[in-house]
Amino acid sequence: MNKLFKRLMNLKKLVLASAFLSLSFFGFAQQTVKPTAYLFTYFTGNTGAEESIRFAISTDGYNYMALNDNKPVISSAAISSTGGVRDPHILRGTDGKTFYMVVTDMVSAKGWNSNRAMILLKSKDLINWTSSIINIQQKFTGNENLLRVWAPQTIYDQQAKKYMIYWSMKNGDDPDKIYYAYTNADFTDLETAPKQLYFSPTNGAAIDGDIIFSDRKYHLFFKTEGNGSGIKIAVSDKLTEGYVLGDKYVQQTKDPVEGAGVFKLNNGEGYILMYDVYTKGRYQFTITKDFKSFSVIDNEVSMDFHPRHGTVLPITSEEVDRLMAKWYNPILVLASPRSASIKKNNVVIDSVKNEVYLPVVQGTNLKAFDPQFSTLPGITISPKAPYNFSKGKVNVQVSIGGKPAQTYSVVAEVTNNPVLNGYYADPEVLYSHKTSKYYIYPTSDGFTGWSGTFFKTFSSSNLTDWKDEGVILDLEKDVTWAKKNAWAPTIVEKKVNGEYKYFYYFTAAQKIGVAVANDPADPFKDIGKALISERPKGTRGGQEIDPDVFTDPKSGKSYLYWGNGHMAVAELNADMISIDTNSIKVITPNGGFREGTEVFHRNGKYYFLWSEDDTRSENYRVRYGYSDSPTGKITIPENNLILSKNPSKGIYGTGHNSVIQVPGKDEWYMVYHRFTRPKGIAMGRAAGYNREVCIDKMFFNADGSIQPVIPTVEGIKN
Repeated sequence: MNKLFKRLMNLKKLVLASAFLSLSFFGFAQQTVKPTAYLFTYFTGNTGAEESIRFAISTDGYNYMALNDNKPVISSAAISSTGGVRDPHILRGTDGKTFYMVVTDMVSAKGWNSNRAMILLKSKDLINWTSSIINIQQKFTGNENLLRVWAPQTIYDQQAKKYMIYWSMKNGDDPDKIYYAYTNADFTDLETAPKQLYFSPTNGAAIDGDIIFSDRKYHLFFKTEGNGSGIKIAVSDKLTEGYVLGDKYVQQTKDPVEGAGVFKLNNGEGYILMYDVYTKGRYQFTITKDFKSFSVIDNEVSMDFHPRHGTVLPITSEEVDRLMAKWYNPILVLASPRSASIKKNNVVIDSVKNEVYLPVVQGTNLKAFDPQFSTLPGITISPKAPYNFSKGKVNVQVSIGGKPAQTYSVVAEVTNNPVLNGYYADPEVLYSHKTSKYYIYPTSDGFTGWSGTFFKTFSSSNLTDWKDEGVILDLEKDVTWAKKNAWAPTIVEKKVNGEYKYFYYFTAAQKIGVAVANDPADPFKDIGKALISERPKGTRGGQEIDPDVFTDPKSGKSYLYWGNGHMAVAELNADMISIDTNSIKVITPNGGFREGTEVFHRNGKYYFLWSEDDTRSENYRVRYGYSDSPTGKITIPENNLILSKNPSKGIYGTGHNSVIQVPGKDEWYMVYHRFTRPKGIAMGRAAGYNREVCIDKMFFNADGSIQPVIPTVEGIKN
């Protein structure tokens, strides 16, 4: 009888624990809430309107679409004391229908030690929000030396029956520490003074805390700073005390991270840990079932926006419909197709004319093509796909939330520019006699401040269809003397003792290195030191970047060119991994020279091409000169501008090119980068590291002068 009683009591405890776990998933909300989707709340950057609250929706927790065209859903000016807000955290209340949001009251332009306040927001519908500002320094004594109040979050304390806010603060010379306080019943103020929540065993800094309850324990994810930096977990069986620090970092990248956010998948298949890889302008998603091992799932995640430090809340179908009806424009349904045949970065939306342009890759069957438009709840699209685009535009009707349908004209066409899928720049092109293929070696772009650290290559047999051959050199793994700024490579194919060798010259940390391989797509081995690390004598300013290699068909000698603000040249020694230092010469063509030297030979002339202006400028462009020697002097023709923007086609920032001749033919092509189209021109200076690679044909006049290359959307065709 006693055994039966004990079993019944254990079963009761299990049921209660299960219910508690279910409730904790929603911040201890009622179990009647059945989530079918996810709301991602975030901000986007450090300037102007970027420091505002934005929303995005997902049905699976992996693929997100921005609401309100990625514009703010709440005015920062209306709710903040600084004019900007960051680090939004959103929580469902215990009643299942009230929502609580907290944000940092701060603009980064005023400095990282400039804010003293957080903002509390409350809503019944996720649309309309009330707010109040809590200035910690003004409200609580003992904070005279307070420097900053960062990243608040909310959780319901089941024992205290109150909402608890926890955040990081820095006072004077002390490190950042995580504190907590309880709110009043109306969620308009703090009713208790801040108390320290987490005590670091090393007294190190702790910021960006995120608590999730699982397996009867509270797991505090946070970022350490100082002695090591990254995301760690401290665990306790009590919400407000006793956190024991785990021994390992859980982020799955070597890049700096912040803003950890954890949420449980609606299907019960684990938890997502996401974080802001802020130096690279991207997010990383990982999945875990035990909070011990985390697997990267970035290849399964998509977003039509670039978030900073945000959080995810499970929501219901009803809530999705409400958000969609308020914040989603029907034309945006067509702006984010999922088909792999569509060049998603280059979709063009004309909301005035209600037109959508879908650029697709070569080989797409336009007679029966399904763009795979959004299937978010509340959206109705007619007619249903597939569509016949072979005869021109197709009219598509879209309705959201039961509102009257709107009609849009959709066009899908094959376009060969850009030739690479994604953000790449500074392309070098090679024809390999060993493989009878063309190869493009670009800068891996799309990283804030040109902060990429790896190089890839792409191969093609026809200059239009390109295969991603993967990473060929990774600074972090393969190079000992530099770990940052992987830029602007060049390559040459040489026969050494009857065997082909490939010598790859690249920029890293504003120096030039060289790596060697036996195949154009093999991993390359760095020689272990920089080849060019000092400025040539007689030059001032600039950087030692943008190498170009050229082998003189007359003499067989190979030359290396480089420089930013100056054009330098040196003869490469026979080993191709060192230079004749006595041959270094500065041959800067004119005062407009910026960077990106390209040298080739045709009909007895040595052509020198270079870029001028700034790669972040829409007027970045290519000019040329010629010489009777690979080391100058360079003659500059009167009309020497051969590549520049084409505003009528939405093409801007064209520059940093290479040139390729089809073997055995007087047929030439220019490979170059441009701002991503169509969004680049609206990105400001950030367009300079969101670039894409294009190819267009080059033509020469009878006297050997180069005709201006017309940058196109269509590109070249087979």
